[in-house]
Amino acid sequence: MAYPDFTLENKLSGVIAGVDEVGRGPLAGPVMSAAVVFTDRNIIIEGINDSKKLTAKNRRVLYEKITSVAKFGIGMASVEEINSYNILQATKLSMKRALMDLGLELDYVLVDGNQPPKVKWQVESVVNGDSLSISIAAASIVAKVTRDQLMQELHIQYPQYNWYKNKGYGTKEHIEAISLYGITEHHRKNFAPILKLC
Repeated sequence: MAYPDFTLENKLSGVIAGVDEVGRGPLAGPVMSAAVVFTDRNIIIEGINDSKKLTAKNRRVLYEKITSVAKFGIGMASVEEINSYNILQATKLSMKRALMDLGLELDYVLVDGNQPPKVKWQVESVVNGDSLSISIAAASIVAKVTRDQLMQELHIQYPQYNWYKNKGYGTKEHIEAISLYGITEHHRKNFAPILKLC
């Protein structure tokens, strides 16, 4: 398996942040982004990869390693913001907030995908960036672990939707639970499956 590395970062100079988001597709919960800066690229953390290619246990271990040696910021766009704008604009907002949360003056930002936020720094969009850039991959892990933790906390309030397991995604059991119990303030009312059910 090929792992992301510092090739993209090493082509640039200065302080470089990698940014990625998680939670664009779920029917419930916020969209979350993280920004990660490795100030010392000589520190090697084995196993960093696109969070979707890792087990929950591996993500947790890597999260602890990443956050102990790298600078990171977290940004979130709420369900209210997703409902008010749309998921794309909310995602960009969460990315911008993650970069602001870093509290660093950056020289360059590497963003996963092709829809970067408008920020004051130079930005490069990297399609499949979480498979290429170690900074973006690390951000994907930080964002995923942070959002999963939040959904586990929300599960305690609303156990009937099983968010602990499905993290708000539109699984069969989640959609069946919406049919039975209706929606909560954490559901995205402008997402098609919910519009059909309500």
